[in-house]
Amino acid sequence: MSETTAPTKHGLRGVLKFDPWSFGAIFIAAVVLTPILAVAVLALFPTENIWPHLMATTLPRYLQTTVVLMISVGALAATIGTCAAWLIARYQFPLSRWLEWLLLLPLAIPAYVGAYALVDFLEYAGPVQGALRSIFGWQTARDYWFPEIRSMGAAIIVLSASLFPYVYILARAAFREQSGSAEEVARSLGAGAFGRFWRVGLPLARPAIAAGAAIVMMETVNDFGTVDYFAVQTLTTGIFNVWLESHNVGGAAQIASVILVLVIFLVTMEKISRRKIRFFNLSNRHRPVERVRLSGLPAVGASLACLLPFLIGFVLPLSVILSHAFKNPERWGDESLLRALTNTLTVGGMAAVITVLAGVFLVYGVRLSGRSLPRLLLPVTTIGYAAPGAVLGVGILIPLAFLDHRLAEFIESFTDERAPLLLTGSAFALVLAYCVRFFAIGQGAADAAMGRVSPSLEMAARSLGRTRAQTLREIYFPLIRGSTGSALLLVFVDCVKELPATMLLRPFNYETLATRVHDQASLENLGDASPGAVLIVLVGLLAVLLLARANR
Repeated sequence: MSETTAPTKHGLRGVLKFDPWSFGAIFIAAVVLTPILAVAVLALFPTENIWPHLMATTLPRYLQTTVVLMISVGALAATIGTCAAWLIARYQFPLSRWLEWLLLLPLAIPAYVGAYALVDFLEYAGPVQGALRSIFGWQTARDYWFPEIRSMGAAIIVLSASLFPYVYILARAAFREQSGSAEEVARSLGAGAFGRFWRVGLPLARPAIAAGAAIVMMETVNDFGTVDYFAVQTLTTGIFNVWLESHNVGGAAQIASVILVLVIFLVTMEKISRRKIRFFNLSNRHRPVERVRLSGLPAVGASLACLLPFLIGFVLPLSVILSHAFKNPERWGDESLLRALTNTLTVGGMAAVITVLAGVFLVYGVRLSGRSLPRLLLPVTTIGYAAPGAVLGVGILIPLAFLDHRLAEFIESFTDERAPLLLTGSAFALVLAYCVRFFAIGQGAADAAMGRVSPSLEMAARSLGRTRAQTLREIYFPLIRGSTGSALLLVFVDCVKELPATMLLRPFNYETLATRVHDQASLENLGDASPGAVLIVLVGLLAVLLLARANR
């Protein structure tokens, strides 16, 4: 017969021992995942179910427009980014060395800033139509035809011009990593330039292109400023309409849940595409592809093909914004602009620091923990980056408002005075939304950096009597400082540009650069919006320069 022994006192203590690192990791993961779960709960159990009304009226239109916009922008951005990456990786032509890095700069221009600039440039009173009327002697808009600027087509062009670098940078890396042997075999079999691209280069780079296109489509779903300015009704604008105009939180959550399903579908399809298509380099002597020097018309065509996206995505919007920003220099000293700048630096800086520190703590806690729950939660915490800002706004504000009112009631029970709303009445909700939205950047940087640190260093530190906290501070932090510093800057830049979550969660009369630019541009006051837009672009340029340095 077998005997069962009761756990010893020491063993029971080991089972019940409180581990602050595991607990902290689980707590951080719970904070990141709570808004997503809150959206699902609010959508499934709304106080006022308007699913039938949404299905019968606006939801099909919102969904159709979003899907068309998402697919169109994804396809156009993938085409531009892939073709530019192929030309840069395979050929030498005039300006190719400069264009290799200049094609990253459109990332510094938020799509909504590009929308304001394009409308100002092409509208009836803009320089293009003004020049046409002057040249041909036309008097009014009835004398000639000009395409509608505020339309779905214009939104697709603006979003594609702003987002194609996501595809470009991944496709360029994939084309560079391909072996020159495959290229030579294809050439020896009679394949021309297009044949080598279509049959060899493109299939090998398809996983990277699919990943970039998925990011583009997720950013398209997240966009609010561009589609709102062009009067394109998407699921994101539907959240604002149902919540802020109809005052129906359940309906907003139900629309947000549809967006979540779309995003999860995109992420799943992207992972499936990468899992099913895998290529391996079987040669132990990997030889890079030699770039071919172009001349004549092919060289001019390649230069123009790469230069055009850069001009539309960066030069045009920056030129328009700068021209307005410096027409009236006194606008730079506007008190409201300085206040918006201060608010932006404050909430963005706080969110960046908290996000990166929480990411380091989570990754380190999971590495220390031998438990399965923290390890399972680690990859799930990246879902916040895929969730649009408007969705997070719904998922954060409602639970936080409930908690805020209970907290106020608790304070009032002791003070007999009306207590302020500490959480939703301040920038706390905004900082929390930024942390959740961009947590994947801090967590990913910490995970990659700590993965490069040899475990023997940690064991040596522990053998010398260092605690876990001292090991993190004295061993890990100096070694991961570069990666965490880069993540800090990238999170800060994304916080500065974030518009949907900021509009939903900002306190009353609290402006950031993004909301100020949007509000002024919505009033057709591009002159007052331009200084803030220039500041946003300058911050974005810092991130792009860092990205270019990391991808040399």
